[in-house]
Amino acid sequence: MSTETDSPATTEARWVAEAVALATGSVDDGGGPFGALVLRDDRLIATGTNLVTSDLDPTAHAEVTAIRRACLRLDTFSLDGCVLISSCEPCPMCLGAALWSRVDRVVYAAGREDAARGGFDDRAFHDLFRNPDQPWPTAVQQIELADRNAPFDRWRAKPDRVDY
Repeated sequence: MSTETDSPATTEARWVAEAVALATGSVDDGGGPFGALVLRDDRLIATGTNLVTSDLDPTAHAEVTAIRRACLRLDTFSLDGCVLISSCEPCPMCLGAALWSRVDRVVYAAGREDAARGGFDDRAFHDLFRNPDQPWPTAVQQIELADRNAPFDRWRAKPDRVDY
């Protein structure tokens, strides 16, 4: 996709345009209007589109789908050295997935205000994480148990664990 004369910004803009084209195609195919790519060394590793309604999976956002596919393709759970390119600013869940996958960077085209105008308003989620003391739309409650740390104790004692 790039040539030796392309600047990094030009090459990146082409990849972002590719994510937007993927999102547009997703709409034509019955999916949501979001597309994402995972790159390593300016090489396409995986793509993803929004499959929430087709897969009946509220976590099947384009970024999560692309991250899952990239991990499978690279046979690893760590995408260090990779860049996540998205057609739209990732929601907090997708940002969390990007952080957990250890991508180096996230680059996107449309912002959260653009998404809201398009009928996908996740601004309240972004605001919630910016100000976690405000009331949450979903109740989240901790129940105190004496052995609540047993799984972590067992994990730390496991000699063959794979840390992540």
